Amino acid sequence: MNLRAILIVVAIINFILPLSLSPLFDLDEGAFSEATREMLQSGNYLTTYLDGALRFDKPILIYWLQAFSVKLFGLNEFALRLPSAIAGLLWAFAIYAFSKKEFGQRVAYYSTLFMLSALQINIITKAAIADSLLNLFIATSIFSIWIFLKEGNKKYLYFSFLLIALGALTKGPVAVMVPLVTLLIYMAIKKRFIDFLKIIFNPISIAIFLAVTLPWYILEYLDQGQKFINGFFLKHNLQRFNSTFESHRGSYFYYIPVLLLGFLPFSTLLVKSLAKTKSLIKSDLNLFLLIWFSFVFIFFSFSGTKLPHYIIYGYTPLFIIMGLYASNNFKHLSIATISPTIILYILLFTLPFIAPFIEPKNLYVKDILSGVSDCFGVSYLGAITLVIILTVAIYKANIKLELKSALYATFFTVVVNFVVIAAYGKLVQLPLKEAALYAKEHKLKVIRYGITMPSFLVYLEDKSLKQKPTSKSVVITKSKALKDFKNYKVLYSKRGIYLIELR
Repeated sequence: MNLRAILIVVAIINFILPLSLSPLFDLDEGAFSEATREMLQSGNYLTTYLDGALRFDKPILIYWLQAFSVKLFGLNEFALRLPSAIAGLLWAFAIYAFSKKEFGQRVAYYSTLFMLSALQINIITKAAIADSLLNLFIATSIFSIWIFLKEGNKKYLYFSFLLIALGALTKGPVAVMVPLVTLLIYMAIKKRFIDFLKIIFNPISIAIFLAVTLPWYILEYLDQGQKFINGFFLKHNLQRFNSTFESHRGSYFYYIPVLLLGFLPFSTLLVKSLAKTKSLIKSDLNLFLLIWFSFVFIFFSFSGTKLPHYIIYGYTPLFIIMGLYASNNFKHLSIATISPTIILYILLFTLPFIAPFIEPKNLYVKDILSGVSDCFGVSYLGAITLVIILTVAIYKANIKLELKSALYATFFTVVVNFVVIAAYGKLVQLPLKEAALYAKEHKLKVIRYGITMPSFLVYLEDKSLKQKPTSKSVVITKSKALKDFKNYKVLYSKRGIYLIELR
């Protein structure tokens, strides 16, 4: 059985084929994509703007890659998401190559399969944001550091600092912090702190890092001055840790359910793998991997701002630890393994039946829920039913475990990508896309009112007017804001999204 061929097929199904299935999701995808569109429109490839306002959320690299992709394939979902998908593919390849080098092909196969099928990874690698690219650089830089520690070949040390630098151009200090703090803790445990200092103060490594990162950071500071320092370093890095940012709060246990959901359909194997922690730390590499995950988990658990994707920076070592466990202990696809996934399928199946009984106070949410029966209809219910039947059939089938695991994982990711996310995108984001395309077709100048969904501007391919709506104004808004207008003509409406002309 060609295990690599199986992984390639799974990767294409999961990461490439679904790229165009859903409209861009707000806020993050819309914001990154619109900033890229404005970069291409203005020709300013140094500083990013969103709706004409400075955007300091992330450094520049992801915008450059998205802009290059749009140049090649046009302004569409496929082009905007492609850099993240390619980063995901390279990330998977890196996991396979490193695991095979250190543990053999069977561990590499399972480690990569767990990564390719994990729920959170499937979401993040198809999102037009910076996180898939960042995780690629974090994972590969730490792999390179370990190979240097093991073999002493300095080319791996230099390569790791190059990757850290690219990560710093993707999302900033976190790309430096995760690899170097992981190394610091490991070297401290091994009582090799002097060696750690030699590594981080290696002149060639520092020169590589500065040569890659400094040009953009210096040019951006020269262009924007203190606004760049305040916006990027102080607001979007320091304040995110010290305080709750944009209402993204959570308890110290926030990331435990995130992990259990994020590792579906193999969450049970994650729990079993972590239960073997004592035996794992007998190996230096396993200790190193556990330090990597533990630091990320603890650091972001204490962060004032919590978002589900922060913990993904520590997922790579868990995939490998799970691969190690599976290669020795995963003998069959058990009821315990598939039960959480079957439960999720049943919950997904019940959604269209529960929605009519929900009575939200927010009128816009109520309008969205009114479209559930259309978007989560017969085809949706049929697909969920079919995958439950197929999962049970695979569980009972007498085929090799490697293929059985791959089919089980693929059924899961097909449901996630081609059924659930596609239906959700149609429900929530398609009306906004259609409204924007209507306005674009009729060459309308649109004012956004009571709505912060930047994907509208991507599809409109224009900025919104920044002024108070007056007579004859064309306004994009939500149903809950219609009460602010007395006399208007509806140009387009669907599920709480209204494009209106004031009279």
